[in-house]
Amino acid sequence: MLSWLEQLSDAYGPFRVFGFITFRAAAALITAVVITWFAYPRFIAWLQAVRAGQAIRDDGPQSHLKKAGTPTMGGLLMLVAIVAASVLWARPESKMLWAVIIIALGFGAVGFVDDFKKVAKKDSAGLSGKIRLILEFAISGAVLVWLMLSGELATSLPLPLFKGVELELGWFYVPFAAFVIVAFANAVNLTDGLDGLAIGPVMTSMMAIAVIAYFAGHAGYAAYLNIPYVAGAGELTIVAVTVMGAGLGFLWFNTFPASVFMGDTGSLPLGGILGSIAVVTRNELVAVIVGGIFVWEALSVVIQVASFKLTRKRVFKMAPFHHHLELIGWEEPKIIVRFWIISILLALMAVLTLKLR
Repeated sequence: MLSWLEQLSDAYGPFRVFGFITFRAAAALITAVVITWFAYPRFIAWLQAVRAGQAIRDDGPQSHLKKAGTPTMGGLLMLVAIVAASVLWARPESKMLWAVIIIALGFGAVGFVDDFKKVAKKDSAGLSGKIRLILEFAISGAVLVWLMLSGELATSLPLPLFKGVELELGWFYVPFAAFVIVAFANAVNLTDGLDGLAIGPVMTSMMAIAVIAYFAGHAGYAAYLNIPYVAGAGELTIVAVTVMGAGLGFLWFNTFPASVFMGDTGSLPLGGILGSIAVVTRNELVAVIVGGIFVWEALSVVIQVASFKLTRKRVFKMAPFHHHLELIGWEEPKIIVRFWIISILLALMAVLTLKLR
């Protein structure tokens, strides 16, 4: 909304900065940090007052039982900060912006209902997985069809490391892209099992995806790097950095030992934002590297379930993988920091692939 101030640059030259994505992205990041950092103490106190405490699985690591009752649904404030900062600093005429925001709000609503059921019934089950997936696919599918009919979404899949090589998927692209978005949403959700474990890789992934979105939305940089140019994608840089800003404010209170958990209200929209920006900027396969931590966490669950069904044996002591590390003796802070380190390396690798064409 504040981007319109650029129009006043004829009267006062410094207003030109409102036309620069880099300036507005920095301002959006600061806005998201300020909102979360200063609002979380009161928000946590409110969650405690309404007894929105986390229910802990009985079959999980026993060390987690002491976390029962820690306020959850903390992702709600993050979501508010992300949407507010994005709308304030991005150009409102961008359909891509609204597509990502709608997916974030839709997935946040699904996560909120899931968390509410857990809190109200003091049960870690929440919504059934089938209902949750149906809702997530419906939300992402509807938004993708809208973008496609508006001419804002390509139907081909660029292959990383290969110059100009793309797979034309036609209308099949919609279910494929919806799968990417839903997969990342649930992968982040699975990773959110330790204090600060998910939000660290989310921020590093968003740092990489912000760079990718900026380059994809700049005709000159896109041509130089031989990546698909996506008009208007640069505005998504602002959304990505607001996630980083909101994540910094949240991490202040979520770091070990956590004062608040993001819950599904936070993990689902954060993953949805990551997946949807990857889709809109045509970097679906690069996102597998960017979010490699989340991909592995999800794969560990798939491997565990498949192995048990086929052989009645488990590959890991417990899935997702971070629980396996806990059960073989790794302390929680060590797992968290090492996951962060790996996510930083993966983010750097993903950005480097832009030049390897």
